[in-house]
Amino acid sequence: MGRRLLVTAALVAAAAQPAQASTDLAQMKALLEQLATRVQALEARNSELEKALETERLSEREPEIATRLKALEARTQAMDAPVKRMDALEGIQVEGSITAVGQATGAGGTASGQRERRTNYRGDVEVTLPGGTWGDMTGTAFAHVRLGQGAGIGLRPTYTSTTNSVGFEVGGVSNPDSSFAILAQGWYQLDIPLPRSRATQAATQRARVTVGKIDVFGFFDGNAIADDETTRFQNNAFVHNPLLDSGGGIGADAYGFAPGAIVQYVDEGNKAAAWTYSLGIFGAGQGANFAGSQGKPLAIAQVETTQRLGYLPGTYRLYAWTNGRATGFDGSLQRQQGVGISVDQQVLDDLTLFARWGRLTKGQPRFDTALTLGAEWNGNDWGRGGDALGVAWGRLRTAKAFAAGSATVDADGDGVPDWGYTASGAETLAELYYRWNLGNGLQLTPSLQYIRRPGGNAAAAAIRVLGVRAQWAF
Repeated sequence: MGRRLLVTAALVAAAAQPAQASTDLAQMKALLEQLATRVQALEARNSELEKALETERLSEREPEIATRLKALEARTQAMDAPVKRMDALEGIQVEGSITAVGQATGAGGTASGQRERRTNYRGDVEVTLPGGTWGDMTGTAFAHVRLGQGAGIGLRPTYTSTTNSVGFEVGGVSNPDSSFAILAQGWYQLDIPLPRSRATQAATQRARVTVGKIDVFGFFDGNAIADDETTRFQNNAFVHNPLLDSGGGIGADAYGFAPGAIVQYVDEGNKAAAWTYSLGIFGAGQGANFAGSQGKPLAIAQVETTQRLGYLPGTYRLYAWTNGRATGFDGSLQRQQGVGISVDQQVLDDLTLFARWGRLTKGQPRFDTALTLGAEWNGNDWGRGGDALGVAWGRLRTAKAFAAGSATVDADGDGVPDWGYTASGAETLAELYYRWNLGNGLQLTPSLQYIRRPGGNAAAAAIRVLGVRAQWAF
């Protein structure tokens, strides 16, 4: 009986197979038709999307996804523009300041013979730009724009040159309404790691080449506390070596700049005692303002080293110069040569000292030896860390040739002696200031200056100048 049932079941299953196969084929055909319909719809939608993306114009008739993609792309492009601008500005540094000075002195100290009160201002903007790379060599471009009005107090003859080194105006006192800006500096510097086989980041020696219109004192005769008239000492004799600056030995243009080239070798193998060797050649006389030949230039060489007294840093500079287009006290064109030293040394946490010495070894200047000394105390000791108190003293010794001819020399040929007295001894000078930091880049600096035996004139009364300087820096 059981066997008969199994046979019957097998016969029934065999009879049903053709019917099941027919059903499966029908279902598969229906599924394929549905898939074909969906593919056609997808292709049609894709075609609409491609047509919509061919134009940036938005339309209510186009697919929603196309509208969203276009909106997203527009936002991305809008964000990309500032990013590109930021990338272009990467590495650019901008620094600037506006400095105003007010000074007063009595009638005995002025060329006019009257009591004078004068104010002036000066603006400086400096921009440093990446100058490209060539392998492991890096370039830097620098531009400096200066403007201002007011020449300051007009002193009677002194070796000091000016008690207000901030004074600046285009055209001088003959055009006091002029406040045009000038391109004070514009130079390019190439930094070359040494030795050439060493990786740039690992190099402790390098060569530097700088070419363009340059402030010589930006590279030579520097000093940590006596080199910036807008924040520290204002008397020109304390800002730079008096023989080069007040004495005119540098031979720069009317604003203190000159075209030139500088080659430097920097050795920082010992971080506690780095060395820099510099040689500069600059246009002098009429060559400094491009009005004449570049022949007989100013040449200056310097050795500079940073050392530590205990753990406190200091910098020592020794330099020598020669200028074939210097002007003697009688107005004659001559060669002048000299040597100088500039030192700054921190001796306490809040006290830094400076000293400068210079000696002219060839030429006929008004003074041939200069010595200046000074100090700056940081305000930490009285709870004003941003403030500082500065004091300086100087001595400018009259040259023998000038002493012999000062009473009669007539350099301008007008028949009147330029000086009209017999110079002797030395001009001595002093300056005291307090720099008050108001915050947010603002500083206020009252000062007092004193000049004894101005211009080597023993009969002249001492000159006293009271002043105040305000600065905003950014």
